[in-house]
Amino acid sequence: MSDAVLDDPSFPAARQRFWTAALTDERYHRNRAAVAERDGRLIGIAMSGPPPDAAVQWARQLHLLYVRAADHGTGAGPALLRAVIDPTESAVLWVADPNPRAQAFYRKHGFIADGAVQVEDGVREIRMVRQVRHHADADR
Repeated sequence: MSDAVLDDPSFPAARQRFWTAALTDERYHRNRAAVAERDGRLIGIAMSGPPPDAAVQWARQLHLLYVRAADHGTGAGPALLRAVIDPTESAVLWVADPNPRAQAFYRKHGFIADGAVQVEDGVREIRMVRQVRHHADADR
């Protein structure tokens, strides 16, 4: 997110409304959310849900995964990813570009850029997908 978005005085209230809806509104009952804590402090958060387009081939869409920079490399990121997307599920996500660290993290976990690009709130993003091979497919 841009500094202008983060510095907007209405940002905290908007995020509170977002999370209240995401965690309590029946429309989002298929979402999965997880937090990572260290010493009683929140260090990361993740959320996934069904893809917005029912016609797509992915089981889940990663909506967000954030870990405090000071806690990168601690295993919090992979744990959060597993908590919201089962490793046996195909998945899709959008990641800021350029963001080499995040893109490398997702590649390490089986996601591949598929060439799709979008610009949202002034941020260029690329789509990354993870297809899960079933045992029957692996035998071919």
